Amino acid sequence: KMNRDVPIHSWPGSYYINSEKRWVTGTLSLTRLSMRFTASKGEETVASIKLSRIVEIKKESSSFIFSALTILEEGNIKHWFSSLQPNRAVVYNVLEHFWREELLSSDGATGATASEPQMSKGKELIGLVSGSQKRLEDTGTVLHHQGEQFDNIMLGLDKIESDLDVADKLLSELESPPWWPFSKLPWRSHQEAKCKQRNKSQSPASASTTRGHGKQGVITNIPVIYSKGGDTNLKPGKFTVQVSALEVCDGDSRLMHRFEREDVDDIRVHSPYELSIRQRFIGKPDISYKLLSAKMPEALSVLEMQYKKKIEFMPDYAEFMTMPPSPTSDSENCIWNAATGFIDRIRMKELPPGELVQLQVQAQQSPVSESEAQELKQMLMKLKNLALEAEMELERQDEALDAITSSTDQATTHIEKHTRRMKKML
Repeated sequence: KMNRDVPIHSWPGSYYINSEKRWVTGTLSLTRLSMRFTASKGEETVASIKLSRIVEIKKESSSFIFSALTILEEGNIKHWFSSLQPNRAVVYNVLEHFWREELLSSDGATGATASEPQMSKGKELIGLVSGSQKRLEDTGTVLHHQGEQFDNIMLGLDKIESDLDVADKLLSELESPPWWPFSKLPWRSHQEAKCKQRNKSQSPASASTTRGHGKQGVITNIPVIYSKGGDTNLKPGKFTVQVSALEVCDGDSRLMHRFEREDVDDIRVHSPYELSIRQRFIGKPDISYKLLSAKMPEALSVLEMQYKKKIEFMPDYAEFMTMPPSPTSDSENCIWNAATGFIDRIRMKELPPGELVQLQVQAQQSPVSESEAQELKQMLMKLKNLALEAEMELERQDEALDAITSSTDQATTHIEKHTRRMKKML
C-alpha cells in the first residue's frame, strides 16, 4: 500500500501566523491528501490543511507588496505563504493541480481518514479486486495494440517477399538476353513506370493506415505539471502514453516532445506521482522531461510493463510504499485466523457439536455480505477470463514473432542474393 503522509513535494518559504502577527520561515510540504507548513526552528508544524477543506487558491500581494500565495480553508480561514522557492508560480501550479484532482477524484471521500473505519471489509476487498481488474484491462489493451503491430509487420513482410519474387523474375530475364542486339531493354522502362505508379497508389493508403493506427494507439492520457531538463519552472500540460511512443503536451495541447518507444533511454520514478524521461544523444545535449501528476499511478501501471528494462525506481520511491501498521490489522488477522481454524477443524472432523452453533453465529456476522460476495465472485470470474485471454494473445504473439524472425532472415538472404546478381550485371 501507499503511504499518503510522505511529502510529494516541498518548497522553502515563509508563513504568516495571524495570532502572533509575524512571519515565520520554514518548509511548505504537499502530501496526497493534505499540505502542511513546518517551521525551521524546532521543526514544529505551524499549519496543516486538508486538500478536501480548501475552498480557493489564489496569487495575491501582502500589505508590504510582497508576492504571496493564499489558501482559503473552510470556515473562512485564510493562510498566507510568501518567499516561496523557486517561485510562486511553480508552487501554485503544483498545489492547484493536486487540489483539483482531489476534488474530481471519485475516491476523494474514501481517502479521508474519518470514513476509512466505516468501510466494510467487503468494500475493501472489492476495491482491491477492482484495482487489479483495471491493471489487467490496461495490460490487455497494450497486448491488443502490440498484436496489431505484429500483424502489420507480417503484412509488410509478405509484401516484401512478393516484391522479391518479382525482382527475381526480372533479374532472370535480364541475365539471359544474349540475342538482344541493343543496350537498353524495352521492358525495363515499362517496369520502372509500373513500379512508380504502384508506389504512388499505395502511399496514401499506407499513410492513412499509419495515422489511423496512431489514433487507436493511445492507452492513457493524464494531466501533468512538467518541466524540461533542469528547468525549475513547472507548467501545466498533458502526458499521453501510446503503444509506440510517449508524448508531452502543454496546456493548449501543443506537442512539446514525442519520445518514440525505442528512443527512450531511461525512466526514473522518484515517487508514485513524479517521474523523469530521458533520451540520450551523441554530440548534443540529452532531452529530458520531469512530470508530476496526481494521476501518475495510472500511467505507471502501463509504463512498468512497456519499459520494464528501462524503468528505474529511485530510493525516494520506497518511502511512499511503506505503509504504517493499521490499528485494525490485528483484529482482521484474528478474524481470518479464527475462520481458518474453524475450517481446518471441520475438515479434520474435530469440531465439537457445541461449537457448531457458535460457528453459525460467526458466519452470520461475517464482514462480507451476500451481495458483496456475489459481486466479488463476478469480478474474480472476469479477472480469470481476462487472464486467459491475455495468455492466448501472448501465445499467438510468440508464434507471430517466430514467423517474423524467419521471414526477416529469408528476406535478408534474398536481398543479398539479388544484390550480388545486380552487381554482376553492371
